[in-house]
Amino acid sequence: MVKKIFKILGLALALIIAALVVFAFYFCYHNTHWWEKDMKKIERLGICEKQVTLPNGHVINYGELESDGPALLLIHGQMVAWEEYAGVIPQLSKNWHIYAVDLYGHGESSHQKELYYLDVNGDDLIWFIENVIGKETVVSGHSNGALLAAYISAYGKNLVKGCILEDPPVFSTQGEGWETSFAYLDTYQPLHEYLSSEQTECWPAYYLRHCYWGQLFMKDAMPGLANYAQYYREKHPGEEVKIMFLPKSLTTVFHYVEQYDMQYGEHFYDLTWNNGVGHEQMFSDIEVPCIYLHAKENLHENGVYLCAASREQADRAVALIGSHCRLIETSDSDHSIHGNHQDIYIKAVNSFLKEQ
Repeated sequence: MVKKIFKILGLALALIIAALVVFAFYFCYHNTHWWEKDMKKIERLGICEKQVTLPNGHVINYGELESDGPALLLIHGQMVAWEEYAGVIPQLSKNWHIYAVDLYGHGESSHQKELYYLDVNGDDLIWFIENVIGKETVVSGHSNGALLAAYISAYGKNLVKGCILEDPPVFSTQGEGWETSFAYLDTYQPLHEYLSSEQTECWPAYYLRHCYWGQLFMKDAMPGLANYAQYYREKHPGEEVKIMFLPKSLTTVFHYVEQYDMQYGEHFYDLTWNNGVGHEQMFSDIEVPCIYLHAKENLHENGVYLCAASREQADRAVALIGSHCRLIETSDSDHSIHGNHQDIYIKAVNSFLKEQ
């Protein structure tokens, strides 16, 4: 009887260990291959990567998925590329003809420091709508891409049918509480200091060593993670740094950073990206139907906002736009609403189908 019990316990333990091994393998594999499933889906749907050269010589790289539906322009945020929308493109493609662009300084679009301004990139995207898309368009932007969507919606004349502003860093990126904001402390200050340093290690390693979220929540673990990132880069020069111990949400930007011009970030560090375009006036000038998607405010005990904008800033932006703007707030402060609240994001985009 005792032998039978030990045999059963041994079998149960073996099954538990096997399950843990399988889970660990899946966890590590997913963390280093998270993009493949979504990319294969949109490739099967027939998405094509294209480029257009503007009359001024600037190049805009974009992905296009054709359909009989109305036009939808997707504008990504900082340190990523158009492919970052791959997770929502299959659902959106059921109703929309999709154009997803690389911003200047990102992906395969032009990398020239003089292009890294709100109005410069915004005016060229207005040209893109008029000359490439060629019809009224719904514009959706994320983070600083949402500020570009606001600019296009305000100054694109009759080219824009509606806009989705996905968690824009409104007011902060023109100086309001900027140096105590999470974006400044976590990304732009470390990036500026990295560019000013001798750069003895790769950016992912430096970032992990100095990022604000790491200092808040994983301080003791960060030196080891940074050392691993540097080790990986030395073993795989020129390749994306893959860290199997960290989930996608913490390492997404490493997937695209090799095609990112860090001088773009310098314009956010020194607050020159707006190039004289005031957020107050820009939001007041939006006359098309608009949805502002706001990630719920999250204030750390030390007083730092762990979000792109406070609820007060979001409410102020919505008030400036007026009665044709609707605020939708998520249940948490995750900045990538289209990535982590796909149902909310897709519903918001599809609400503009009624306007077509």
